[in-house]
Amino acid sequence: MIINHNIFALNAYRNLTVTNSNMAKAMEKLSSGLRINRAADDAAGLAISEKMRGQIRGLNQAVRNAQDGISMIQTAEGALNETHAILQRMRELAAQAANDTLTAADRTQIQKEINQLTEEIDRIGRTTEFNTQALLNGTFTAKKIQIGANPNQDLTVDITSMRAATVSGSTVLAGGLDVAKANGGVKVSGTTVVNATGSAAVNYIKLINATGSAVGAYAISVMTNSAANAAIDTFQKAIDLVSTERSKLGAIQNRLEHTIANLSVASENLTAAESRIRDVDMAQEMMNFTRSQILSQAGTAMLAQSNQIPATVLQLLR
Repeated sequence: MIINHNIFALNAYRNLTVTNSNMAKAMEKLSSGLRINRAADDAAGLAISEKMRGQIRGLNQAVRNAQDGISMIQTAEGALNETHAILQRMRELAAQAANDTLTAADRTQIQKEINQLTEEIDRIGRTTEFNTQALLNGTFTAKKIQIGANPNQDLTVDITSMRAATVSGSTVLAGGLDVAKANGGVKVSGTTVVNATGSAAVNYIKLINATGSAVGAYAISVMTNSAANAAIDTFQKAIDLVSTERSKLGAIQNRLEHTIANLSVASENLTAAESRIRDVDMAQEMMNFTRSQILSQAGTAMLAQSNQIPATVLQLLR
């Protein structure tokens, strides 16, 4: 028997240290819910898990991007819905003005309403915005919505100008561009304007400002039977144009809704895969903790017993 080194105690202490370390790790995993809390727990698993986490966060952000895109489209479509209603009213007024039972005074009143409605269409086109970006004035072109977690996974959106100059085809386009002609047109300062009846264009466009937008009365004339009939055709074409644009926006919205559904499924599946790598199995880890706890109690008892062994040497010295 030796007393300088208590091998039994050293062995018990070493095993107790390992057991307590395992119990501490089990407690950490149980308290965090994660199997991998540091790289030492599983270096390869941590690398894969972090890569998956980046993809998951990218997919979730892409869902939010697509939702923002839908909100933007709904804003534009809501404005176009009102534009549609205005154009339908203007077509109705033009049909009324085409009736020769009306007097010139009657047509003047109709003309006033049409002028106001034309200005409202132009106002809607100028002022409809989403997040401070104008949507219907022709500047919302080649805009990209990021709908993926990786680079260049985007959807390009273009919204046609829906100002009065564009939808009615009867006022001057901004920047002095040519507009569609009806029964011939004349030049005013080098810019083509519509002349629905063949008479001087200045009879129908009284004032043109520096930007080329129609201001004031008679952007579209319904003061004669022939002018009113031409206006009916103009308004119908404008209605068709707005319908085409709304259909395009509706198709993009439907696509984005399917995109959101697909991204949500991809995020869900990737989250499940990442969970299998990183999350702890609570039942198994509780079993490991209980085992370590019992071994720790037993090891502590054995360490106490082994520390008593050298004391038996004293019996030999008596």
